[in-house]
Amino acid sequence: MSKEYITKDFTKETFLEEVLKYNPNANIKLISQAYDFSKSAHRGQLRLSQEEQFLHAQESAYFLVRMGLDSPTICAALLHDVIEDTKVKPASIREMFGGEILSLVEGVTKIKGMNLSLEEKRAENLRKVVLATIKDIRVIMIKLADRLHNMRTLKYLERQTQIETSKETLDIYVPIAYKLGMYRIKTELEDLCLRYLEPEVYQELKARISKKKEVREKEVRMIIKKIRKLLAGKGIKVSIQGRAKGFYSIYKKMIRKGINFDEVRDLSAIRIIVETPDDCYRVLGILHSNWAPLHGGFHDYIAAPKPNMYQSVHTDILYNGKPVEVQIRTNDMHHFAEEGIAAHWRYKDTERDKKFDKRIAWLKQILEWRMSLNAKEFIEHLKIDLFKDEIFVLTPKGDPIALPERSTPVDFAYAVHTDIGNHCARAKINNNIVPLDHQLDSGDVVEIITSKNASPSRHWLNFVTTNLARSKIRQSLGITADSDLKKKHETQPDILDKIETKGIKKSILKLSKCCTPKENDEIIGYKMKDGKIAIHKADCINLSELDNLKKIKFNWKIQVSELTTLRVRVVDRVGLFADILNIFSSMDINVESLNTKTAKENLFMIFEFRKLNDAKTNELINKIKPV
Repeated sequence: MSKEYITKDFTKETFLEEVLKYNPNANIKLISQAYDFSKSAHRGQLRLSQEEQFLHAQESAYFLVRMGLDSPTICAALLHDVIEDTKVKPASIREMFGGEILSLVEGVTKIKGMNLSLEEKRAENLRKVVLATIKDIRVIMIKLADRLHNMRTLKYLERQTQIETSKETLDIYVPIAYKLGMYRIKTELEDLCLRYLEPEVYQELKARISKKKEVREKEVRMIIKKIRKLLAGKGIKVSIQGRAKGFYSIYKKMIRKGINFDEVRDLSAIRIIVETPDDCYRVLGILHSNWAPLHGGFHDYIAAPKPNMYQSVHTDILYNGKPVEVQIRTNDMHHFAEEGIAAHWRYKDTERDKKFDKRIAWLKQILEWRMSLNAKEFIEHLKIDLFKDEIFVLTPKGDPIALPERSTPVDFAYAVHTDIGNHCARAKINNNIVPLDHQLDSGDVVEIITSKNASPSRHWLNFVTTNLARSKIRQSLGITADSDLKKKHETQPDILDKIETKGIKKSILKLSKCCTPKENDEIIGYKMKDGKIAIHKADCINLSELDNLKKIKFNWKIQVSELTTLRVRVVDRVGLFADILNIFSSMDINVESLNTKTAKENLFMIFEFRKLNDAKTNELINKIKPV
């Protein structure tokens, strides 16, 4: 079995043997040259741990070796600090290893010589990595491997650096690893962040889990033995293993459910790996025939994969009075679940390419963001977008499209193709015509009906969710992000946009001229003979003479053009950022911007969002206070 970490006896020969084990087609000569070049360039350099600097490059590269990455990526990982930390010039890298490897190395090389604060430098470097990743996804994989080894050796750094690095890792790199489906690295990064952000919690969990380890492992062995016995003779080739849950996962569950450690029952999960999707469902049936499934514990991520393309069947069963989580998947699903996009390099087929494209579609959309933002603003927007919950909708052909929650048919249209968005005329959801501002749900089948004469409307900017759609609409209308933002603050939107339409097309609504209702007036709609609905004030004299059966009660949306600023003084902890954003999301409040600020010993989170009425503002504050 291969080693998880590099040890002192890990020689160049051992390293190259491992490369061939995971990638028999690797260019060993090129990797050998990169190994020697990096070791020579870093000679005499020591890290704070007093280990050779080259060990960091070797460790980062080895993590990618075990994922079966291609030869240029391994070479770039070995060389990733050479330009930054030695006297080697980019031209030398190009001459010896070519433009492809140089591009990967430069993608993760930090910016030098800029007159910026430490915070601004971090933001600039992070934006540089993100933009380089859009051109070549392998850049972020090298950066994740680099960050993982830095987190593994974080104990040698000062306490403040430990906190800042862990926060950045949890806010940026963990959600990126999740969105790329790289669960193995995501889990380890989360646990390492918890270790430094909440050291007392981490050590307590570690001690308690260790205390229960022997009993837990005995229970897992018994369950595995019984499952094997049940599946024997069924003609199903199966591999069964126990999987201990990560510390951070347990901690989040305790916070989310408001329970203590002793109330967390599922510290372990059982993973069953089979050959085909049909076998997954056969195993599921056998388990449910022998142990009662728990209500709410079943999730079929094979039929409906997660937005990051994760696939498995999950079920919670009751074993000896205790809930046990079971995951059932095929070998291919297992590789994709553990390694995410890294598994792309192990497969050479069309299905592989389709999955790969879907995994990185969200990342490509970053190119459509407002690049005029400074680096700090860019990173704050990135954080917000990374924490957005996602839904999966389907094209009429059954192809899944990942979108943020509250997306509309217009967002979907632009996600499929710019021309479809620009010529979107109508939309069908599950074969029913719906308004273009209709909010999509996971599993919806969306069909866009286009017309040569159709074109984007400024009104669409009031309801689209994705940055891609917003950018393309502005581009088509010839307006900039800055001018559009200014317009939002200077002019009132169409008053009909402020009315809850209850699924009724806005095109059939009209304001009554007899009473001219204004925002916050109590309003009633009246169905007219031509099919239109006239909006009246509820106390309009003319309403009393009209047929009550044709009257419809309408309400105003909570919407004004100005932004509200909410400053929240916080005691920082792991996951606080995500927990507060989830409150905004659960109340359907769109955060326009988010910044953090330190004043003396206090940390503030500063949120900007559309102004609410007093009742909803108080509700928001009351929900944030306990967090």
